[in-house]
Amino acid sequence: MTDLTVTRTFPFPAELVWSAWTTAEHFSAWFGGDQVEVPLDTLDYVAELGRAWKADMVLPDGNRIHWVGEFVEVDAPRHLRLTITDQPDDPARSHLVVDFAEVAGADGATGPATEVTMTQTPIPEGAEEALRQGYAHFFDTLEAELGRMAAA
Repeated sequence: MTDLTVTRTFPFPAELVWSAWTTAEHFSAWFGGDQVEVPLDTLDYVAELGRAWKADMVLPDGNRIHWVGEFVEVDAPRHLRLTITDQPDDPARSHLVVDFAEVAGADGATGPATEVTMTQTPIPEGAEEALRQGYAHFFDTLEAELGRMAAA
């Protein structure tokens, strides 16, 4: 087993990115990417220390993935640590550690940007590339959701 770290800079302030990660309505819009649905009525997701969370991910073919975990560290808007698994009956859990660092906008962008560094530990052997591609898609969808949030 190994770890996977993904870093992405989003052209939005840290408070907005934090909200996208920690508010059920926004989390359901990006978690899993734009090809799946996370129905709000299946989502119990309140980012509070020690609180369990769960979500159903409905795949394009109709199959469901049941996600569960617990919020282990919540330090708004800088740091989030939660456990995660798609095997609810197995007590083993991966940890997602997410750090949010506000940085200057890049490439002539105005306003702040937020560098998100997410580490999942552990990951199964041989799963790194598939997870990296999956998280890239999740983060693309997250960026689109952040754009909708900023425009609202």
